[in-house]
Amino acid sequence: MSHDAPTITAPHRPGPLTAGVAASWMLATREWKRFFRQRNRVTAAIVQPVLFWLLFGTGLSGAFRSAGDQSFLEFFLPGTVALIVLFTAIFATISVIEDRREGFMQSVLVAPVGRWPVLLGKVVGGAAIAWVQAVAFLVLACAVGTVPLGGSLFAAFLLLAIMALAMCSLGMIVAWPMDSTQGFHAIMMLGLMPMWLLSGSFFPVPPVTGSAGWGQALLGWVMRANPLSYSMLELRRLLYPAVDFTDAGFGPSSSVCWLVTLFATVGCTVVAWRLMRGNQKVDVIV
Repeated sequence: MSHDAPTITAPHRPGPLTAGVAASWMLATREWKRFFRQRNRVTAAIVQPVLFWLLFGTGLSGAFRSAGDQSFLEFFLPGTVALIVLFTAIFATISVIEDRREGFMQSVLVAPVGRWPVLLGKVVGGAAIAWVQAVAFLVLACAVGTVPLGGSLFAAFLLLAIMALAMCSLGMIVAWPMDSTQGFHAIMMLGLMPMWLLSGSFFPVPPVTGSAGWGQALLGWVMRANPLSYSMLELRRLLYPAVDFTDAGFGPSSSVCWLVTLFATVGCTVVAWRLMRGNQKVDVIV
Protein backbone atom coordinates (compact mmCIF):
# COMPACT_ATOMS: atom_id res chain seq x y z
CA MET A 1 0.00 0.00 0.00
CA SER A 2 1.56 3.29 -1.14
CA HIS A 3 1.01 6.68 0.36
CA ASP A 4 1.33 9.81 -1.74
CA ALA A 5 3.62 12.49 -0.32
CA PRO A 6 1.75 15.59 0.80
CA THR A 7 1.83 18.45 -1.64
CA ILE A 8 3.42 21.61 -0.28
CA THR A 9 2.12 24.79 -1.83
CA ALA A 10 4.28 27.87 -1.72
CA PRO A 11 2.61 30.82 -0.05
CA HIS A 12 1.22 33.42 -2.39
CA ARG A 13 3.28 36.57 -2.44
CA PRO A 14 1.70 39.81 -3.61
CA GLY A 15 3.27 41.61 -6.51
CA PRO A 16 5.34 44.77 -6.08
CA LEU A 17 2.42 47.01 -7.08
CA THR A 18 -0.02 45.34 -4.67
CA ALA A 19 2.50 45.43 -1.83
CA GLY A 20 3.29 49.08 -2.56
CA VAL A 21 -0.37 50.09 -2.56
CA ALA A 22 -0.93 48.20 0.71
CA ALA A 23 2.04 49.99 2.29
CA SER A 24 0.77 53.35 1.06
CA TRP A 25 -2.68 52.67 2.50
CA MET A 26 -1.15 51.72 5.83
CA LEU A 27 0.84 54.95 6.00
CA ALA A 28 -2.17 57.05 4.93
CA THR A 29 -4.46 55.53 7.57
CA ARG A 30 -1.70 55.93 10.15
CA GLU A 31 -1.59 59.67 9.44
CA TRP A 32 -5.37 59.82 9.79
CA LYS A 33 -5.43 57.97 13.12
CA ARG A 34 -2.50 59.98 14.45
CA PHE A 35 -4.30 63.24 13.68
CA PHE A 36 -7.53 62.35 15.47
CA ARG A 37 -5.69 60.96 18.49
CA GLN A 38 -4.12 64.38 19.08
CA ARG A 39 -7.10 66.28 20.47
CA ASN A 40 -5.24 69.57 20.73
CA ARG A 41 -4.38 69.38 17.05
CA VAL A 42 -7.99 68.64 16.10
CA THR A 43 -9.28 71.53 18.22
CA ALA A 44 -6.73 73.96 16.80
CA ALA A 45 -7.51 72.86 13.25
CA ILE A 46 -11.20 73.68 13.76
CA VAL A 47 -11.03 76.82 15.90
CA GLN A 48 -7.96 78.60 14.50
CA PRO A 49 -9.25 79.16 10.92
CA VAL A 50 -12.57 80.47 12.24
CA LEU A 51 -10.77 82.92 14.54
CA PHE A 52 -8.47 84.07 11.72
CA TRP A 53 -11.42 84.62 9.42
CA LEU A 54 -13.52 86.51 11.98
CA LEU A 55 -10.71 88.62 13.47
CA PHE A 56 -9.07 89.65 10.21
CA GLY A 57 -12.34 89.87 8.32
CA THR A 58 -13.98 92.08 10.92
CA GLY A 59 -10.94 94.20 11.74
CA LEU A 60 -9.98 95.03 8.16
CA SER A 61 -13.43 95.23 6.61
CA GLY A 62 -13.66 99.00 6.98
CA ALA A 63 -10.36 99.72 5.21
CA PHE A 64 -10.65 97.29 2.32
CA ARG A 65 -12.29 97.27 -1.07
CA SER A 66 -11.89 94.16 -3.18
CA ALA A 67 -12.63 93.31 -6.76
CA GLY A 68 -16.34 92.74 -7.18
CA ASP A 69 -17.17 95.03 -4.22
CA GLN A 70 -16.97 92.19 -1.73
CA SER A 71 -16.55 92.74 1.97
CA PHE A 72 -13.29 91.57 3.47
CA LEU A 73 -15.10 88.73 5.24
CA GLU A 74 -16.23 87.42 1.85
CA PHE A 75 -12.90 88.10 0.15
CA PHE A 76 -10.82 86.49 2.89
CA LEU A 77 -12.92 83.32 3.14
CA PRO A 78 -11.20 81.53 0.19
CA GLY A 79 -7.87 82.63 1.66
CA THR A 80 -8.85 81.06 4.98
CA VAL A 81 -9.72 77.82 3.20
CA ALA A 82 -6.32 77.87 1.48
CA LEU A 83 -4.68 78.52 4.85
CA ILE A 84 -6.41 75.42 6.26
CA VAL A 85 -5.12 73.31 3.37
CA LEU A 86 -1.63 74.78 3.58
CA PHE A 87 -1.13 74.43 7.33
CA THR A 88 -2.75 71.01 7.65
CA ALA A 89 -0.91 69.52 4.69
CA ILE A 90 2.44 70.95 5.70
CA PHE A 91 2.13 69.93 9.34
CA ALA A 92 1.05 66.44 8.28
CA THR A 93 4.35 65.97 6.47
CA ILE A 94 6.39 67.07 9.47
CA SER A 95 5.71 63.59 10.85
CA VAL A 96 8.41 62.36 8.47
CA ILE A 97 11.03 63.91 10.75
CA GLU A 98 9.36 62.47 13.85
CA ASP A 99 9.05 59.00 12.29
CA ARG A 100 12.75 59.05 11.40
CA ARG A 101 13.69 60.05 14.93
CA GLU A 102 11.47 57.36 16.49
CA GLY A 103 12.74 54.61 14.17
CA PHE A 104 9.46 53.98 12.34
CA MET A 105 10.74 55.34 9.02
CA GLN A 106 13.72 52.97 9.14
CA SER A 107 11.44 49.95 9.32
CA VAL A 108 9.39 51.29 6.40
CA LEU A 109 12.40 51.98 4.21
CA VAL A 110 13.86 48.48 4.63
CA ALA A 111 10.59 46.89 3.44
CA PRO A 112 10.84 45.51 -0.13
CA VAL A 113 8.27 47.92 -1.60
CA GLY A 114 10.45 50.84 -2.71
CA ARG A 115 10.04 54.45 -1.70
CA TRP A 116 7.06 55.49 -3.77
CA PRO A 117 4.59 53.95 -1.24
CA VAL A 118 6.13 56.18 1.45
CA LEU A 119 5.53 59.26 -0.69
CA LEU A 120 2.05 58.17 -1.75
CA GLY A 121 0.96 57.24 1.77
CA LYS A 122 2.21 60.44 3.35
CA VAL A 123 0.82 62.68 0.60
CA VAL A 124 -2.59 61.01 0.37
CA GLY A 125 -2.97 60.75 4.15
CA GLY A 126 -2.06 64.38 4.79
CA ALA A 127 -4.09 65.63 1.83
CA ALA A 128 -7.17 63.74 3.06
CA ILE A 129 -6.92 65.39 6.47
CA ALA A 130 -6.47 68.85 4.91
CA TRP A 131 -9.33 68.30 2.45
CA VAL A 132 -11.79 67.16 5.11
CA GLN A 133 -11.04 70.20 7.27
CA ALA A 134 -11.40 72.59 4.33
CA VAL A 135 -14.68 71.01 3.25
CA ALA A 136 -16.01 71.15 6.83
CA PHE A 137 -15.18 74.86 6.98
CA LEU A 138 -16.94 75.49 3.66
CA VAL A 139 -20.00 73.57 4.81
CA LEU A 140 -20.09 75.79 7.90
CA ALA A 141 -19.77 78.87 5.69
CA CYS A 142 -22.65 77.63 3.54
CA ALA A 143 -24.75 77.00 6.66
CA VAL A 144 -24.40 80.61 7.81
CA GLY A 145 -25.04 81.94 4.31
CA THR A 146 -21.56 83.33 3.57
CA VAL A 147 -21.05 81.04 0.57
CA PRO A 148 -23.98 80.43 -1.80
CA LEU A 149 -25.00 76.85 -2.50
CA GLY A 150 -24.58 75.75 -6.09
CA GLY A 151 -23.16 73.18 -8.45
CA SER A 152 -19.80 74.94 -8.56
CA LEU A 153 -19.28 74.01 -4.92
CA PHE A 154 -18.45 70.43 -5.92
CA ALA A 155 -15.84 71.71 -8.38
CA ALA A 156 -14.39 73.72 -5.49
CA PHE A 157 -14.13 70.49 -3.47
CA LEU A 158 -12.20 68.89 -6.33
CA LEU A 159 -9.90 71.88 -6.62
CA LEU A 160 -9.22 71.76 -2.89
CA ALA A 161 -8.26 68.09 -3.17
CA ILE A 162 -5.71 68.90 -5.87
CA MET A 163 -4.36 71.81 -3.84
CA ALA A 164 -4.02 69.55 -0.79
CA LEU A 165 -2.01 67.01 -2.80
CA ALA A 166 0.26 69.79 -4.07
CA MET A 167 0.85 71.20 -0.59
CA CYS A 168 1.60 67.76 0.86
CA SER A 169 4.08 67.03 -1.93
CA LEU A 170 5.70 70.40 -1.28
CA GLY A 171 5.84 69.54 2.41
CA MET A 172 7.60 66.27 1.59
CA ILE A 173 10.20 68.19 -0.44
CA VAL A 174 10.93 70.32 2.61
CA ALA A 175 10.68 67.64 5.30
CA TRP A 176 12.55 64.75 3.69
CA PRO A 177 16.09 66.20 3.92
CA MET A 178 15.43 67.73 7.35
CA ASP A 179 16.80 66.42 10.64
CA SER A 180 14.97 68.79 13.00
CA THR A 181 11.50 70.20 13.29
CA GLN A 182 13.00 73.61 14.06
CA GLY A 183 14.52 73.78 10.59
CA PHE A 184 11.21 72.73 9.08
CA HIS A 185 9.36 75.51 10.89
CA ALA A 186 11.98 78.05 9.81
CA ILE A 187 11.56 77.17 6.14
CA MET A 188 7.80 77.20 6.52
CA MET A 189 7.81 80.73 7.92
CA LEU A 190 10.34 82.02 5.38
CA GLY A 191 8.95 80.31 2.30
CA LEU A 192 5.49 78.88 2.67
CA MET A 193 3.82 81.72 4.55
CA PRO A 194 4.94 84.32 1.95
CA MET A 195 3.68 81.95 -0.74
CA TRP A 196 0.24 82.07 0.87
CA LEU A 197 0.33 85.82 1.47
CA LEU A 198 1.44 86.47 -2.14
CA SER A 199 -1.30 84.35 -3.70
CA GLY A 200 -4.21 86.77 -3.56
CA SER A 201 -5.48 85.19 -0.34
CA PHE A 202 -5.08 88.27 1.84
CA PHE A 203 -5.24 91.07 -0.74
CA PRO A 204 -5.91 91.22 -4.50
CA VAL A 205 -3.14 90.78 -7.04
CA PRO A 206 -2.05 94.32 -8.01
CA PRO A 207 -1.89 95.41 -11.66
CA VAL A 208 1.43 95.58 -13.48
CA THR A 209 0.50 98.19 -16.09
CA GLY A 210 -1.05 101.61 -16.15
CA SER A 211 -0.48 103.87 -13.18
CA ALA A 212 1.12 101.18 -11.04
CA GLY A 213 4.50 102.14 -9.59
CA TRP A 214 7.55 99.95 -9.92
CA GLY A 215 7.06 98.48 -6.43
CA GLN A 216 3.46 97.56 -7.09
CA ALA A 217 4.33 96.22 -10.53
CA LEU A 218 7.11 94.05 -9.07
CA LEU A 219 4.73 92.70 -6.45
CA GLY A 220 2.20 91.96 -9.19
CA TRP A 221 4.73 89.97 -11.23
CA VAL A 222 5.83 88.00 -8.17
CA MET A 223 2.25 87.10 -7.36
CA ARG A 224 1.61 86.10 -10.98
CA ALA A 225 4.60 83.75 -10.82
CA ASN A 226 3.12 82.04 -7.76
CA PRO A 227 1.11 78.94 -8.85
CA LEU A 228 -1.07 79.26 -5.78
CA SER A 229 -2.40 82.58 -7.12
CA TYR A 230 -4.13 80.73 -9.97
CA SER A 231 -5.64 78.17 -7.60
CA MET A 232 -6.90 80.97 -5.36
CA LEU A 233 -8.48 82.87 -8.25
CA GLU A 234 -10.32 79.78 -9.47
CA LEU A 235 -11.43 78.90 -5.95
CA ARG A 236 -12.79 82.42 -5.56
CA ARG A 237 -14.71 82.09 -8.82
CA LEU A 238 -16.19 78.74 -7.80
CA LEU A 239 -17.28 79.95 -4.37
CA TYR A 240 -18.74 83.23 -5.70
CA PRO A 241 -19.86 82.53 -9.30
CA ALA A 242 -22.06 85.64 -9.39
CA VAL A 243 -19.19 88.04 -8.59
CA ASP A 244 -17.24 89.66 -11.41
CA PHE A 245 -13.48 89.67 -10.72
CA THR A 246 -12.41 91.12 -14.08
CA ASP A 247 -11.57 94.55 -12.61
CA ALA A 248 -8.90 93.01 -10.35
CA GLY A 249 -6.19 93.26 -13.02
CA PHE A 250 -5.48 89.52 -12.79
CA GLY A 251 -7.95 87.36 -14.64
CA PRO A 252 -6.61 84.29 -16.46
CA SER A 253 -9.25 81.89 -17.71
CA SER A 254 -10.51 78.99 -15.65
CA SER A 255 -8.76 76.48 -17.91
CA VAL A 256 -5.44 78.24 -17.32
CA CYS A 257 -6.01 78.19 -13.54
CA TRP A 258 -6.81 74.48 -13.56
CA LEU A 259 -3.81 73.66 -15.77
CA VAL A 260 -1.41 75.64 -13.59
CA THR A 261 -2.77 73.92 -10.47
CA LEU A 262 -2.44 70.46 -12.02
CA PHE A 263 1.06 71.12 -13.38
CA ALA A 264 2.17 72.45 -9.99
CA THR A 265 0.79 69.35 -8.27
CA VAL A 266 2.47 66.95 -10.68
CA GLY A 267 5.70 68.94 -10.55
CA CYS A 268 5.86 68.95 -6.74
CA THR A 269 5.10 65.23 -6.62
CA VAL A 270 7.79 64.37 -9.18
CA VAL A 271 10.38 66.51 -7.39
CA ALA A 272 9.50 64.89 -4.05
CA TRP A 273 9.79 61.40 -5.56
CA ARG A 274 13.15 62.11 -7.19
CA LEU A 275 14.41 63.66 -3.98
CA MET A 276 13.43 60.57 -2.00
CA ARG A 277 15.09 58.29 -4.54
CA GLY A 278 18.29 60.28 -4.86
CA ASN A 279 18.80 61.38 -1.25
CA GLN A 280 21.30 59.09 0.47
CA LYS A 281 21.14 60.83 3.81
CA VAL A 282 18.30 58.71 5.09
CA ASP A 283 20.02 55.52 3.91
CA VAL A 284 22.99 56.37 6.10
CA ILE A 285 20.72 56.97 9.07
CA VAL A 286 18.99 53.63 8.69
